Amino acid sequence: MIVVKVGGRVLANIREVIADLASIVGNGSRAILVHGGGDVVTEVSRRMGIEPRFVVSPSGIRSRYTTREELEVYTMVMAGRINKEIVAAAYREGVQAIGVSGADCSLLRAARKKRIVVVNEKGRRQVIPGGYTGRIVGVNKDCLQRLLEATSLLVVAPLALGEGGELLNVDADQATQWIAGAIKPEAVVFLTDKEGVIVENQVAEKLTVREAEELLPRIGHGMNRKLLAAIEAVRRGAYRAIITSGLAPRPVTRALNNKGTIIEP
Repeated sequence: MIVVKVGGRVLANIREVIADLASIVGNGSRAILVHGGGDVVTEVSRRMGIEPRFVVSPSGIRSRYTTREELEVYTMVMAGRINKEIVAAAYREGVQAIGVSGADCSLLRAARKKRIVVVNEKGRRQVIPGGYTGRIVGVNKDCLQRLLEATSLLVVAPLALGEGGELLNVDADQATQWIAGAIKPEAVVFLTDKEGVIVENQVAEKLTVREAEELLPRIGHGMNRKLLAAIEAVRRGAYRAIITSGLAPRPVTRALNNKGTIIEP
């Protein structure tokens, strides 16, 4: 069993990712593909006259600020367009796939953030309402197991159910680490537009969890989120996590052959 996360520029290479996964699951394995798609959400939001807003946390993590209006667009694009396009691509490769969001059968449960601390343009901390963003607090393992029994490839969109049953935007990297923690896979693969975690102009090939934690303050906003998720996935029971390029041919196979940055306990 493997868990794969795709997003950003890698979605433009999704046919190659799916073709690669088809060869892997065709050998009797199973896979979970968690996808992002924030760039597509931003594009559609602007076409609908909704200007996206992004905030930066005190730790340097950049994230989307989700209003009620943008939640509607986010749900439509993530659980609808992107999720179903990936499922269709899988079927074209002869793979039986099921596409769900984290809201289906309360697969992902989240606590709505009532307030969040952000760093404003002047570099000062500021407390603002939390919007419709959630912090994942649990995975419905029974639901996950039933879905995996029914398909060889499960495609998951990063939405969750809040405590009041409301839909919430959740981070796809965090969704990946929680799902990995629930099934404890052989590997968690984070496909990015980089060859791995770059340290002093070269790819760090292998890191322990402690070494990866020490690197976090030195890594840029996009990669530090993925590195943190990889660390947490290993802590939750994944055998290893790999951060690697999703733009190369057969990107998942390359990752499983240790191409990229490997994080181990």
